[in-house]
Amino acid sequence: MQRFKLLLLIVLIPFLVTANDDRAPISYDYLSKANVQHFIRMMHKRYGFDTNYLKRVFRQAKLDRDTLARYTGKFKSNSTVGSWERFKLHVVNEETFKEARRFKKRHYSTLKRAERIYKVDMDYIVGFLGVESRFGTYTGDYNILDALSTLAFHPNRMQKFFKNELKHLFLFAREKGYNITKLEGSFAGAMGCVQQVPSVARRHRSDFNGDGITDPWSLEDCIGSIAKFMHKNGWKKGKVVAVPAAFNAKRFRSLKTSRNRTLPLSTILRAGIRPLKPFNASRAYLLKTRNTTHDDVWLGTRNFKVLTRYNNSTNYGIAIHLIAQEVK
Repeated sequence: MQRFKLLLLIVLIPFLVTANDDRAPISYDYLSKANVQHFIRMMHKRYGFDTNYLKRVFRQAKLDRDTLARYTGKFKSNSTVGSWERFKLHVVNEETFKEARRFKKRHYSTLKRAERIYKVDMDYIVGFLGVESRFGTYTGDYNILDALSTLAFHPNRMQKFFKNELKHLFLFAREKGYNITKLEGSFAGAMGCVQQVPSVARRHRSDFNGDGITDPWSLEDCIGSIAKFMHKNGWKKGKVVAVPAAFNAKRFRSLKTSRNRTLPLSTILRAGIRPLKPFNASRAYLLKTRNTTHDDVWLGTRNFKVLTRYNNSTNYGIAIHLIAQEVK
């Protein structure tokens, strides 16, 4: 059996992956676990959920071994966030660029309105939607309850995070009137056309089409949600995001690259790194994307950091940037 999977670390990437039958979710007695019983009591006491409802839900939840395998044992590079070669194969390619241009043309009035209201660049909204869900055409086929129950109650390196997301899933489903057992998304519990985990879906929701409903699967609402996210995180409209740089080698080892801290531009220049486009900031995030035969180096600004606040990955941010550049 084939399952399409999104590769993500708080928010995900639409790469196609094949899973074996022995990874399919299986029945599991969650109610026999002490930590599940504690969770039920907490949700009843703190949020007023009916305990019988909670027990009925957990009787239907399954153990998703495929999801669990991604977060247990030693962290495997690219197991939850794609390698740059995967991004190039599935996301950063001419087919995606063509789809991006069509999407921008089709939704131009909504994108323009979001750009005006939130003072962000519409091309980067297009980039987000391209990376997250192929412009809304693929939003995941994992049962979210199964995924988050598995990760919340079985030991893994992000168990505390996923337990919190399971709590938000219950709150989200109650607020929206959704059947919690039927929701589908990524292996990490992200949903909709901008792949939001439940806490983010609740915090950054948007009724941008004005129908009185905040819908993570509505393209118009997703456009508003991403624009709102960019604005809240300090996006500067019209400012540089990232520029490519040259260096004299195939592999880059001169300085430590990081999407989390900046370096003085003078230090970068002394190391023989030359921006290939105008770059006037005094500091920069020094970034690297690793290809099969060589590395590419980039200088990122504060706007680039905003992109990675949605998904803390250099590959992710550069992918959005390249799609945005193609639709300008």
